[in-house]
Amino acid sequence: MADGKAVVITGVSRGLGRAMVSEFVRLGHTVIGCGRSASAAEELSSEHGDRHSFAQVDVADDSSVAEWAADILEEYGPPDLLLNNAAIINENANLWEVPQREFDDLIDINIKGTANVIRHFAPAMVEANSGVLVNFSSGWGRSTSSDVAPYCATKWAIEGLSQAMAQEIPSGMAVVPLNPGVINTEMLQSCFGGAASSYPKAEQWARSAVPFLLELGPRDNGRPATAP
Repeated sequence: MADGKAVVITGVSRGLGRAMVSEFVRLGHTVIGCGRSASAAEELSSEHGDRHSFAQVDVADDSSVAEWAADILEEYGPPDLLLNNAAIINENANLWEVPQREFDDLIDINIKGTANVIRHFAPAMVEANSGVLVNFSSGWGRSTSSDVAPYCATKWAIEGLSQAMAQEIPSGMAVVPLNPGVINTEMLQSCFGGAASSYPKAEQWARSAVPFLLELGPRDNGRPATAP
């Protein structure tokens, strides 16, 4: 493998995931990404070349994640950095007005999707006693606001899941719940409307967040982190 770290990122079709891909590649690291959009995966593959790997994978589908992880582990080995970034948010509404299907989708992607990725990558990382897993949380994983109760529920779950897993892994690894901060993405626009434009864009965020992520190590295990 070329120099640099092997970085697995979920949710690379847009937003923070796509911005992180560009920044990790720019800094010389090997990026393995997945997203639900086949066209985005094709665009990223064309843009960044054969050293990297991008695939259409729905993290809520455990069998698809299993197949993808097996292929990646065979080709690249255990990742140095695994970023569970894939997530969705509900349309602004009181909790009792959120349709069941929409609520279920948040649970399936934001919580179960994170667990699916961990299930199929973590064993190889644990065996190697190496690597950092970062589970993307939110400010709404540590506080709450009206109209986004389902999203808050999933991100509070990520905080607990991460801190519990941190007690299970060997000493050479780390599991970190990360609050990325407030960034002008499509998800924020769905909540904030035009006010989202007053926050930094994903590409600007990635310039400071990616170096921060690269510095995480065993000393950070179980500590809730916030991106700069």
